[in-house]
Amino acid sequence: MNEKILTNRKNGMAMLFLTLILYIGVIVLCFTGGALLGDDKGIPLLVIGILWACLGWIPFCGLKVLKPQEALVLTLFGKYVGTLKGEGFYYVNPFCSAVNPAAATHLNQSGDVDTGKNGSPTAGAEKNAQAAGKKISLKIMTLNNNRQKINDCLGNPVEIGIAVMWRVVDTAKAVFNVDNYKEYLSLQCDTALRNIVRIYPYDVAPNVDTTGDGIADEGSLRGSSEVVAARIRDEIQQRVEEAGLEIIEARITYLAYAPEIAAVMLQRQQASAVVDARKMIVDGAVGMVEMALERLSENGVVELDEERKAAMVSNLLVVLCGNRDAQPVVNSGSLY
Repeated sequence: MNEKILTNRKNGMAMLFLTLILYIGVIVLCFTGGALLGDDKGIPLLVIGILWACLGWIPFCGLKVLKPQEALVLTLFGKYVGTLKGEGFYYVNPFCSAVNPAAATHLNQSGDVDTGKNGSPTAGAEKNAQAAGKKISLKIMTLNNNRQKINDCLGNPVEIGIAVMWRVVDTAKAVFNVDNYKEYLSLQCDTALRNIVRIYPYDVAPNVDTTGDGIADEGSLRGSSEVVAARIRDEIQQRVEEAGLEIIEARITYLAYAPEIAAVMLQRQQASAVVDARKMIVDGAVGMVEMALERLSENGVVELDEERKAAMVSNLLVVLCGNRDAQPVVNSGSLY
């Protein structure tokens, strides 16, 4: 189904004035026919006036008003006629009907979650749907997808949520190729998110290939969020191409371990941090011990044999690497 834009229908104002003029003429015709009831011409004029008064409202059904970034898909007795795009006052066949199967669909997206007077998101969504009618919005929309629990490539359950910026670019495909393009988009976002998340670990892990080239890399959900978001966007775009939708951007809005393993993973991260900190402390302590021995040897402060050097190194390492303040012991006797 290819989109067909109707560009020569911006004559709504002329048709409105013409219909109003005809109604004024019908009123005059009715009065004239009533005045000439005794004449042969009076009855036909009166009948014509009454018929037009009863059926003259039909042309008003062909008047359509569109605001910027709105579109209207029209069908005539089931056949696709074309699409009105762009702001203006249009006149079309009054028997044409507008089609938008997603008009009453409310998702967690901009335009569908505005609150009404009572502060209820549902009330705001219904109000917007009633105001829009069968019109299709061409604006950039934001779909805030619900958080999902997905296992990463290591089998760890993680919770992740995304926000997808999208818009309709082909109204004919959006209306006729899928049953409901909003629900279709939401479902494809869920599927694409699961497919991509299963490729990556939550954090950097050894011997994991996330690019598919057979070489282990350092890709992860936490450290490669930009790359992951780009792959999610491309995956969704590939799936919604036939629905006439364009995915502008996809962003990760929430990422965390699932509650059942969050505490364990926190302990793991804490242990890793402690090991890294201890490693840094030991490296620094060894450097300080080496410097102390070199300075004592260069200045000739004291001559130490290997046994005394080993005792000194042991004491310094205990003092420098300990997690508590050292308790000094003063030796009042001879060193030997």
